[in-house]
Amino acid sequence: MITRILTIDENSLKLSKKIIDGGGAVAFPTETVYGLGANAFDDNAVKNIFTVKGRPNDNPLIVHVHKDYDITNLVTEIPDYAVKLAQAYLPGPLTMVYKSKGKVSSAVSCGLDTLAVRVPEHEGAQKFLKYVRLPIAAPSANISKHVSPVTAEHVYADLNGRIEVILDGGKCSGGIESTVLDCTGEVPAILRSGLITREMISEIAGDCLVYTPKNGEQVRSPGMKYKHYSPNCETMLFEFGEFEKALIAYDKYANNNIKVCLLCDARTCGLSGSRECLNLGDNGKDIASNLYYKLREGEEKFQIIIAVAPEIDDGIMAGVMNRLTKACRNQ
Repeated sequence: MITRILTIDENSLKLSKKIIDGGGAVAFPTETVYGLGANAFDDNAVKNIFTVKGRPNDNPLIVHVHKDYDITNLVTEIPDYAVKLAQAYLPGPLTMVYKSKGKVSSAVSCGLDTLAVRVPEHEGAQKFLKYVRLPIAAPSANISKHVSPVTAEHVYADLNGRIEVILDGGKCSGGIESTVLDCTGEVPAILRSGLITREMISEIAGDCLVYTPKNGEQVRSPGMKYKHYSPNCETMLFEFGEFEKALIAYDKYANNNIKVCLLCDARTCGLSGSRECLNLGDNGKDIASNLYYKLREGEEKFQIIIAVAPEIDDGIMAGVMNRLTKACRNQ
């Protein structure tokens, strides 16, 4: 199969619709990361996503719809706070989990009675979703457990020969996946942290919990299980207060002619002297935007990436730390 990166225009959208209608998958941009989309109503098309990615079949997918789509076609029991949150933050990087009507393929939610729905704000995503006129089930457009793609070239590097079309929408501005919010209870609960923070949700909904999965429980959202976001090289993660230990580790490897770099925020990079450093930026928004891009850059250039956690770990940084921890752990 020949994989092509195409500019989003009438011709590429027409081809994409043909592929989707035929049960295939198309990679498309969002404001967070690139998605690998297929018809959410088609069992075989959804199952094919898991095959293309090598994704475990108990890891749920998110259904993407355009901004004018009536989600009551797909879900039920939408609480008042969810309506207010949608008015405040959608389209945007917020996925909301509701009770499902069972209209989409059961493979989307891996047998759960809930459905995760997202309305991306990226102009290219909106054009694609409106053109195909279907709910699109989509995880990130990469090989399972690898660093999520934030450019069309990243998608190509992982999925060349596995899909026909990658719609090119430029570099994703958000940089980490959407916040996933359980809206099936009296109080919303974050299943996966992201750019829409707990504080932002509480401001609208009045309160917001952070869900902690129980051992052995079936996961209710993408990103809650397994190793994720991992570069194809060795990684290490040090807390902010362990910066000196990180430098010692760096020097040990560098002195043995091992290609090593630090991955950290601008302030920490400034303290690293002449050591190789992948600079994530100086604020939460920039750090989130640059995280996967720099991890991908690092795996191309170095044998070991030594990450140092930023000092601040709330707000957007909660999502960043979630990704860094999963990228650098060994399971």
